[in-house]
Amino acid sequence: MSGITLTAFSQNFLGQSPSWYKNTIIAFLILNPILLFLAGPFVTGWVLVLEFIFTLAMALKCYPLQPGGLLAFEAVVLGMTAPETVREEIFTAFPVLLLLIFMVAGIYFMKELLLFAFTKILLKIKSKTLISLMFCLVSAFLSAFLDALTVTAVVISVAVGFYSVYHRVASGKHFRDAHEHGADESIEDSHHSDLDEFRGFLRNLLMHAAVGTALGGVCTTVGEPQNLLISSIAGWDFIEFFLRMAPVTMPVLVVGLTTCILLEKLKWFGYGEVLPERVREILTSFDEHETEIRTDRDVARLVIQAIAAIFLIFALAFHVAEVGIIGLTIIVIQTAFNGITEEHQIGSAFEEALPFTALLVVFFAVVGVIHDQHLFTPVITWVLSLPVDTQPGMFYIANGLLSAISDNVFVATVYIGEVKAALDSNAITREQFDLLAVAINTGTNIPSVATPNGQAAFLFLLTSSIAPLVRLSYMRMVTMAAPYTFTMGLTGWLAVQYLL
Repeated sequence: MSGITLTAFSQNFLGQSPSWYKNTIIAFLILNPILLFLAGPFVTGWVLVLEFIFTLAMALKCYPLQPGGLLAFEAVVLGMTAPETVREEIFTAFPVLLLLIFMVAGIYFMKELLLFAFTKILLKIKSKTLISLMFCLVSAFLSAFLDALTVTAVVISVAVGFYSVYHRVASGKHFRDAHEHGADESIEDSHHSDLDEFRGFLRNLLMHAAVGTALGGVCTTVGEPQNLLISSIAGWDFIEFFLRMAPVTMPVLVVGLTTCILLEKLKWFGYGEVLPERVREILTSFDEHETEIRTDRDVARLVIQAIAAIFLIFALAFHVAEVGIIGLTIIVIQTAFNGITEEHQIGSAFEEALPFTALLVVFFAVVGVIHDQHLFTPVITWVLSLPVDTQPGMFYIANGLLSAISDNVFVATVYIGEVKAALDSNAITREQFDLLAVAINTGTNIPSVATPNGQAAFLFLLTSSIAPLVRLSYMRMVTMAAPYTFTMGLTGWLAVQYLL
């Protein structure tokens, strides 16, 4: 009986995940307390961070919430962090959680308008390079004034819409053709070839847009959460923040957009995938069909969504309230005026973001381990011991590396706090503080595109519903981000070192 129970438990553990993955997670859970006893909390803390990164890398095998949550729970049980620390980390990032809960759901109710607008754009612009540049540039511009997660949610919604249209129409057409031709293998191969190319096309646009959110997000006080923190500690207003960052951010923006164009022209690192002609025909037919059957009520629904979108842009640009509260407002506006009044209709809008919200809370527990075990302290101490003229460049590199494996908001918070303490103790001058603040902000925003860990927008994309559909895995994201990481990261370092 006990054997049957044990077998049943082993089968249930992490569901349909491969057995080697389940065994790896069990090995992690057994290793950590042993390592804590033998090597101490500092070494175990770094091992835990790497283990959590492994769960993110395997996101397509198993959603990171469950294995990552087990690791975080074990860290609390072992005393490597405390529930109070986790609570503080969550409260610090509470606006981000509100954003995920309500803003992403608000975007869900705009999907008809987004699909309508972007289908028109996609069908009118034939150049893949121009489309890619547009996605990157528009994402950068919007992220400078809105929030990167909001922009990412819009792009994900557009990609899901395109994929759904093609999959629904093409699948039906494929089965009809196969039936008429006796399941001809050439039809089967053609269908899968188009699907693979279309997935590659969408992957390209998603990655260009994700990088665009980083390009724009670094420029202004509202682009990323740590920007506002750094500007408030430094005493910079919106314009001064932009001008102080410009010697670094403007060259990086130019290089980033140039990299986008070159990647599409050279077709390196998985870029250069074009929209298959048969897919374009399907999207064109879909657009024409939707236009023909569109009723006055459908038009009214699009108008309401457009009004909500205009309200969203101005409300976010002028920061009339927390981003999450604005998201809740557009949910109310769109559902009320479009007759969406049943609970289950509204509930489906929250399905996309809530798993990621839970994962983010687990991530904060891991950040709590980094904080309580002072995992970054040796790096900070070492950088501050370097000659003054080399500190900005080394701060940029150190922030970039740590942000790539941790969270850029947390890294920026730790570093700006240490630098402010050095200023208050007269260990550094105000001029040096200003240079280091620029290095911290750019270092946590630009090189952190290297992995999905570094930026919440990248992690959101990795764990979204579109990622498995277009085969966007952790390692594929790292590979596709690599050229951007190199060109933008190197440009940022040169600017910090020589232009500030």
